[in-house]
Amino acid sequence: MKILLISPASGKWRQIGKGGIFNGRYFRFSMLSLLTVAALSPKDADVKIVDEQLEDIPQNEDFDIVGITVMTATAPRAYGISRHFRERGIPVVLGGFHPSLNTNEALSNADAIVVGPAFGAWQKLLEDLKKGHLEKIYYGDIKGQIPAGLPRHLIETKGYVTVNAAYATMGCANKCRFCSISRFYGAGHYKRNLDNVIKEVASFEERFFIFVDDNLTQDRDFAAELLRRLKPLKKKWITQASVDLADNDEMLRLLRDAGCIGLFIGLESFNEKALYGQEKTVNVPQRYQSAIKKFHSFGIFVESGVIFGFDNDDISVFGTTLRMLEKIGIDAIQVSILTPLPGTNLYEDYRDRIIDTNWQHYDYRHVVFEPRQLSPEHLQAGTDWVIRKFYSPLRILRRLFRWLFVPQGMKNLIYPLGLNIAYFGRVWRFSICGYNPELKRDWMPRDREVFGKNAALFEKVGFVAKA
Repeated sequence: MKILLISPASGKWRQIGKGGIFNGRYFRFSMLSLLTVAALSPKDADVKIVDEQLEDIPQNEDFDIVGITVMTATAPRAYGISRHFRERGIPVVLGGFHPSLNTNEALSNADAIVVGPAFGAWQKLLEDLKKGHLEKIYYGDIKGQIPAGLPRHLIETKGYVTVNAAYATMGCANKCRFCSISRFYGAGHYKRNLDNVIKEVASFEERFFIFVDDNLTQDRDFAAELLRRLKPLKKKWITQASVDLADNDEMLRLLRDAGCIGLFIGLESFNEKALYGQEKTVNVPQRYQSAIKKFHSFGIFVESGVIFGFDNDDISVFGTTLRMLEKIGIDAIQVSILTPLPGTNLYEDYRDRIIDTNWQHYDYRHVVFEPRQLSPEHLQAGTDWVIRKFYSPLRILRRLFRWLFVPQGMKNLIYPLGLNIAYFGRVWRFSICGYNPELKRDWMPRDREVFGKNAALFEKVGFVAKA
């Protein structure tokens, strides 16, 4: 059986990995979803994995079946790929978050879909394929176990910051209204067999790896045992957790001793009303600074998720957020525009305010709804401005100086520094500019008349608002 598994890419990300400098490598880490599907395939199957950020799709090659993993932003591209192979008589299966939460739409663009994780569903689907009859929907076992020993040789290792990525848990028990993860996993938090996790991590030849869990330490007892068993392996790794972890010194000691050097933490906002409106009740903005200080004291750097566009956000939110990020000592940020993904609770809340239904724009970088206290233009411009300002060379140098005085900061400097340079590269490559609406709200489009032929230059450096 010949199987093609595709991770599609859209917009500026397609083929970005073929570039030279700033090719997005730092933001690519393994392909766990498709590697899992490959591992669930028959041992004698000929499996090919294509990451469209790095490779071309072999559109004229023959396959018995094509599987495509789909996020909302890549759905239009995935549907186009599916159409091509189906016209050639090759059956196509769609899986991932978007098809699982939007089954009817996905079914109209594929021969079959997998809802939920692939465990159990993919094996049954391939059995039916051999029999010559596919069902329309296959439901995965949400409690299924990831196979040990994923076939990482199927992917182009040099295109990723690391191919050594692993899960210890899946899902998250929090019920944030904007998050597709809680809907996908039914707000459950599922644990993997610890023996399998340790065996997999021990097999990594490189010292550095990533736990891609959505909230690794949510089950404290499970996490504590995992960390104790990781310690003898002497690895270095990063993962995701919630900010309330800062309250648990024992867990922080275990993380440090097990080799954790960085955490992604979704602070999301410094506005408590905005957080409660999204049921993100584990976050208390007044305690962010002490929490970050505590993480740093254990030698753990922090990348924060920040979201703009909540109903309580007004024109002052961008300047306030940038000042607070610097004050509390965040090491890196991943900035998003609030995006009501179809199939989430937030989409239902915002259904009457949606102004853009092009799924390709649902990449957390476009305004797709009408904000409550901001114009779409100001939300876009302010978000871009914060990204550009935070990753300016001067601010990166300031953070570099601060990292030198964090415990183990010199030894682990390459990790936060590399991440900051990668984000700077994204700003440069994608020409992210923006402006602070609070300061320039009356400037458009009059600026272009004032600066005339030099307007484009001033736009580039962010002095003039883009028309």
